[in-house]
Amino acid sequence: MASSTVFTGLNIFKCKQPTKLTTSTRFSNSRLQLKPNSVKCCSTTTTATTDEEATRRVTVKNGNDSLDICRVLNGMWQTSGGWGRIDRDDAVEAMLRYADAGLSTFDMADHYGPAEDLYGIFINRVRHERPPEYLDKIRGLTKWVPSPVKMTGSYVRGSIDVSRKRMDVPSLDMLQFHWWDYSNPGYLDALKHLTDLKEEGKIKTVALTNFDTERLQIILENGIPVVSNQVQHSIVDMRPQQKMAELCKLTGVKLITYGTVMGGLLSEKFLDTNIAIPFAGPPLNTPSLQKYKRMVDAWGGWSLFQTLLQTLKKVSSKHRVSIPTVAVKYILDQQAVAGSMIGVRLGLSEHIQDSNAIFSLVLDEEDVNSIQEVSERGKDLLRVIGDCGDEYRRA
Repeated sequence: MASSTVFTGLNIFKCKQPTKLTTSTRFSNSRLQLKPNSVKCCSTTTTATTDEEATRRVTVKNGNDSLDICRVLNGMWQTSGGWGRIDRDDAVEAMLRYADAGLSTFDMADHYGPAEDLYGIFINRVRHERPPEYLDKIRGLTKWVPSPVKMTGSYVRGSIDVSRKRMDVPSLDMLQFHWWDYSNPGYLDALKHLTDLKEEGKIKTVALTNFDTERLQIILENGIPVVSNQVQHSIVDMRPQQKMAELCKLTGVKLITYGTVMGGLLSEKFLDTNIAIPFAGPPLNTPSLQKYKRMVDAWGGWSLFQTLLQTLKKVSSKHRVSIPTVAVKYILDQQAVAGSMIGVRLGLSEHIQDSNAIFSLVLDEEDVNSIQEVSERGKDLLRVIGDCGDEYRRA
């Protein structure tokens, strides 16, 4: 999750020790004892009837709550500004092309500029111009990022109603909840109200975004049936596999990842470039490129990043795909990952072919080992930044 307005700058470079919560003590099978009214998620399953669709779609579940999504999600942060002017009609036409190609899950947020409004226009086009069975595959996932005010039932309801109206749907497919300050326990109140709205049918599934491992366990112990947590996860940022994935394995909560191609840094465009020399390489001219360049710096710097790109190029050439395709597939193959986000610049550029190539790509042991070897040469970002989402909370 990200925003051009509220998620500017990553103050992540003060080296701090990881939280005292450790895998060996906190997440052992003996330690993870959910309260009687809590929920243990089921394993991710696929609902497709063909091998191709089984590779393409996945179902996230918790108890009786479930939602099937495309494993490659269309991320709509780019509609919020900073990537070029978005034309409404061109954007909706592009959304239709992605959906027609089978890339039918869209991820947005209440603060991503006109993203929810664009989805509302798009879904109405689908209702009028596509057959009913087509509509059954479309998914619109949104996020709610509230200010730290008192989380009353009426406030939560009013906020969710705004998204429902903008997206023109009676029930949100998935509401992913973000919270800024863990010292304020209001996040539990908000999630309980969201669960009530789910029971009323205004939300189909409740999920999280940028929550850390400790808070995810607290939420599950409070009986809140979240199905997934959206977190930053890439070959450079492997933090989710250090703590979060083990809790997910024990409880069945799945991960939806963003930043997986690092705003485009993990691509041929930045291979064999030296951005330290003015005008020598591609400009870092978008909020996402600037954000993930800071992640590169925290991980190991541009020289090591070039080694990673060269490794990915060898793998991509071997399989006749692009570097981003390899980068996303590597993360999709990680433990607990249900889906990965690729940002879409609607009406400005498209990567439908590269995205669809992910579903048929199989990375062999040699590929995985070569990528892992370079990834592990970087710094331990759990120590540099903290757990998942801490980049938004640590000063």
